[in-house]
Amino acid sequence: MNIAVVDGQGGGIGRLIVEKLRQELGASVKIIGLGTNAVASSAMLKAGANEGASGENAVIYNVRKVDCIVGSVAILAANAFAGELSPPMAEAIASAEAVKILIPLNRSGIRISGAAGEPLPIQVDHLIEQVQEFGRQMELLCRT
Repeated sequence: MNIAVVDGQGGGIGRLIVEKLRQELGASVKIIGLGTNAVASSAMLKAGANEGASGENAVIYNVRKVDCIVGSVAILAANAFAGELSPPMAEAIASAEAVKILIPLNRSGIRISGAAGEPLPIQVDHLIEQVQEFGRQMELLCRT
């Protein structure tokens, strides 16, 4: 399974997601850390991503090649991350055929009704569980 982790600014959320994915799924998955900037990409590489890329073109190009895109819900919002996530990036992520598994952080002017305000590490744990379930579903489809 190929997973893109998208983050911006300092890459702290992406770093945490990559660490947990690597811890729970091991080397069985390929993780690409897509940062809106080089700092975010670097943080995800240090956390265990197989590859890293940064900037608008890198995000737009790579989200078309993965099975799953993970990050905060802000990656679907134009101008998120203090303007680092451009409208074309948000459109490419939202339009990608990949399954999107997102953390419902109430940032970027987005409030998600019904989303529990759990601490970030707990939300990342929920995200990892959903990625694992998606991986199991992919395996079943490949066998048939």
